[in-house]
Amino acid sequence: MNNLVIVESPTKARTLSKFLGSDFRIEASMGHIRDLPKAQLGIDVEHNFEPQYIVPKDKKKRVGELKKIAEGAENIWIASDPDREGEAIAWHIRELFVGRGSSGEKNKKIDKQSLSLHDKRSTIHNIRRVEFHEITEKAVKAAFQHPREINMQLVDAQQARRVLDRLVGYKLSPLLWKKVRRGLSAGRVQSVTLRLVVEREQEIEAFKPVEYWNITATLDSKLRTQNTFDAELIELNGKKLEVHNQPQADEHLNILKTAEYSISKVTKREVKRQPHPPFTTSTLQQAAGNKLGFTAKRTMSVAQFLYEHGLITYMRTDSLNLSAEALAASREYIGQAFGKNYLPASSRVFKTKSKGAQEAHEAIRPTKMDLTVDKLNAEGLTRDHIRLYDLIWKRMIASQMAEAVMDQTSIDVLANSKGQIAKRNQGDAQSTIGDRQYTFRASGSIVKFDGWLRLYQESRVKPARQGPGEAGGSQVDTEENDEANSTKNQLLPELTEGEDLTLLDLKGDQHFTEPPPRYNEASLIKKLEELGIGRPSTYAPTLSTIQDRFYVEKQDRKFLPTVLGRAVTEFLLKNFADIIDYQFTALMELQLDKVADGEQEWRPMIKDFYTPFAQKVKDTETGSKKVEIATEKINKACPECSKPLLVRFGKFGKFLACSGFPECKHTEPFEEDLHITCPKDGGQVVLRKTKTGKPFYGCKNYPQCDFASWTKPQKEGTGTVDRLQRRQRLLMTVLK
Repeated sequence: MNNLVIVESPTKARTLSKFLGSDFRIEASMGHIRDLPKAQLGIDVEHNFEPQYIVPKDKKKRVGELKKIAEGAENIWIASDPDREGEAIAWHIRELFVGRGSSGEKNKKIDKQSLSLHDKRSTIHNIRRVEFHEITEKAVKAAFQHPREINMQLVDAQQARRVLDRLVGYKLSPLLWKKVRRGLSAGRVQSVTLRLVVEREQEIEAFKPVEYWNITATLDSKLRTQNTFDAELIELNGKKLEVHNQPQADEHLNILKTAEYSISKVTKREVKRQPHPPFTTSTLQQAAGNKLGFTAKRTMSVAQFLYEHGLITYMRTDSLNLSAEALAASREYIGQAFGKNYLPASSRVFKTKSKGAQEAHEAIRPTKMDLTVDKLNAEGLTRDHIRLYDLIWKRMIASQMAEAVMDQTSIDVLANSKGQIAKRNQGDAQSTIGDRQYTFRASGSIVKFDGWLRLYQESRVKPARQGPGEAGGSQVDTEENDEANSTKNQLLPELTEGEDLTLLDLKGDQHFTEPPPRYNEASLIKKLEELGIGRPSTYAPTLSTIQDRFYVEKQDRKFLPTVLGRAVTEFLLKNFADIIDYQFTALMELQLDKVADGEQEWRPMIKDFYTPFAQKVKDTETGSKKVEIATEKINKACPECSKPLLVRFGKFGKFLACSGFPECKHTEPFEEDLHITCPKDGGQVVLRKTKTGKPFYGCKNYPQCDFASWTKPQKEGTGTVDRLQRRQRLLMTVLK
C-alpha cells in the first residue's frame, strides 16, 4: 500500500473508494481524534491559553489502529471536510503522526510536489491535505492532483472558538450550580439563543390585544353578469379609516347599506418575481423546517448522508457562489426540460450577504443537475433523504430559471352616501350625518408567465393580524397561495372607471391584534443569522443544546422557555449582560472570522476577552444573590401525605415531587396531557419518558391499556389506528 487516505466517516470512505484506485487505502478517523479533556478546563490560562489536548478514551483504539496502518504507507492524504472543523481534524491527525507544530504554527511555503514533513520520530515522509466540496469523481481526482498545506489560519479560528466556548462554559456553569441550581450549564451562543426565546415570551405576556373591525363589500357590475368581487373598506372622505369597536362598525354598515357604489380607479401593472438563491446552511434548515417539518438537527443529519453519498455539495456553507460547471449544467437541463422560454439571458449570480461567508465555498446544490428524485439510486435512501434532496434540487434549478411575471390589478370603489338620520342602536338618540364618501379596495394578481414558480413554491412570511396603529408579529405560511381567497389576492373581473356597481352583501368582522409568535426552529435560526450570531456549523447544535438542558420546550413546534430557562437568563442578564449581549456575541463571531482570514491573532483576542470576564466571575461568586426558580404547581395531591405535588427538573427533564420534601420523598413521572384520544381504548394520550429519558406517547390508563408509540398520535379523524398499533408493538418490545 503506497497511499493512506483518512476521512471522518466510513460512509465517506466507501464513496471515495469508488473513485480512487487499488493503491489507495481509505480509513475513517470517526470524527475528532483529539479534544480538550471533559473533566477539567484543559486550557493553560497562565501560559498564553495553550490548549491541553488529549486523545479521548473512546478514540485511543482507533488512533492506535491508524498509526499501525500508516507505518506501511508512503503517503498520507487527509481528506477531512472543507471547513474550519475539518481543517482542525486534519491538523490533529498530522500532529499525532508527525508530532510537529503547535497551535500557534503559521503557514509555511513548501513544495507542493512533495509536501514532505520529515521527522525522526515518524516513518511517514509525506502528509498531504486534500480538499473537495463535493464527492464526485471529477472533484476528488482534481483535489488529489492539487494537494495543499494545512491552513493554520482556519485551524486557529477553530481553536479560538473552542477555547472561547470552553472558558465561558467551564467558568459560568459552576456559578450557575451555586446561584441557581445544580447540574446547569451556560454557553456563549446557547445562552444568547435562550435569551431570545425568553424575551419573546415576555413580549407575548406583556402584549395587550386591541380590537379592530374589517368591513367587506361584495359587489357586482350593473352592466355585466357574474362579475362579483370582494372589496375592503380603507378610507372615509379621503383619510384612512380605523374601526375600533362594534358601535363604530354598525354605524358605518348602516350608512353603507344605502350608499351608491361605482368604480373610481382601476390600476394594472406587470410585476416580475425573481427566484430565490440556492440554499445556504441556514436557509436550508429554515426551508426544511417550514416545508418538511424537519428539525435543524434532522436536516443536517439527512444532508450529511446526501453529501457523503456524493449527491449534494458540502452542507455547511454560508456562500451563494456556484461553479461555472454547475451553472452551465443547470442551464442545459432547464432548456431541455422546460424549453428556452424558461432560460434567462445569462446565468443568475447571487451576492452573499453573510459578513463571514467563505466565498471559495459553494451554495448547497445537487452534484448532478439532471439527477431528479425519480432517478435516485443510492443505498440506504429513505423518504427523508428523497424529500430533502428534492427540495435542494428544485431550489437550485429554480434559481437559474426565468423570472415569473404577474399581472397585478387594483380596483378602488367609491361608496357615496347622502346626509341622513342615523340611529346606532335601539334606544340611542338620533343624529344627523352629513355626506360621506367611502373608499373600498380590491386587489388581485394573475400569473402571466410562471417562470421559476413552475418548479418551486416558496413558503411566505406574512404579518400577524394587525389593528389600527399596531405592529404585529410574523408567522410562516407553508403554502404559497394561503391568501388566494382574500380581498388582497383574488381573480378580479374586467371593469372600467366610472362603472356603477350593485351591492350584494356587506359584513363587518371583528378581530383582535395578535402578539408576536413564538420562535420555531426556522424563525429562530433566521433571527440568529440576522443578528450575526453563530455560523453554519453552530445553528443545529445550539438549538439541540437548549432543549437537552430543559431550558426550553416545544409546544406545536414552537419554543417556550421553561421556569429553569427563565431563571438562568435572569441570572445571566443581572450579572453577565455583556456576555449575552447580541452585539457583543456578533462581534466575537467577526473576530473569529478575522482569525480565519489571517487578519488577527487568536491568543490576544482570547486574552482581551478573558481578563475582564474572569474578574467578573470572581466578583459574582461572592457578591450576587441566589436566584429562585419559580415553582410550577400542578393540581394534584401527593398520594402519601396529601400535600401538593410540584413540577421539578431532573436529569431527564420534568418530574413530580412532593412539596413536603425532605419529610416526604415521593416522586412520580411527569405526564403531559395532549388532549388526544387513545386509538386503543378511547382514553387520553399523555407524553411520558423511558428510564433513559427518551420521550414516548402512552395511554393515561396504563397498565389497563398498554398503548404506546414513539410518534405523536394524530387527533381523531387524521390518522390510522393500524399504523399506530404497529408502532406500539415495536415500542413495547423496547420498553420491556
